[in-house]
Amino acid sequence: MEVLGGRWKLAILKQLLGGTRRFSELQRALPRITQRMLTRQLREMEADGLLTRTVYREVPPRVEYALTEAGRSLDAIADQLDTWGRWYRDTYRAGAGGAEEGPGEKRPAGAAGAP
Repeated sequence: MEVLGGRWKLAILKQLLGGTRRFSELQRALPRITQRMLTRQLREMEADGLLTRTVYREVPPRVEYALTEAGRSLDAIADQLDTWGRWYRDTYRAGAGGAEEGPGEKRPAGAAGAP
């Protein structure tokens, strides 16, 4: 579980299951993550063998991220965790006076805790 620990790794994994992505594409797909956090999570996932980072020597520089075989093997697990997380949020957190929102969720403007 440590490999997928943290708030963003599952969301990043789900994005990369759709194919190779550039850093900027991941930022756009996950607008609530900071650049620093995205960089940190990608580095950890690379160190854990879940993804590869390919740097193209172009101007401007291009960097792409893709899942390794180990990363792709987490597809079914990621789906199950996502399904369970939504069930848990809807069942237990919704009635608790404002659930913590996850990486892919947005609260309407004016909602409690919304920026």
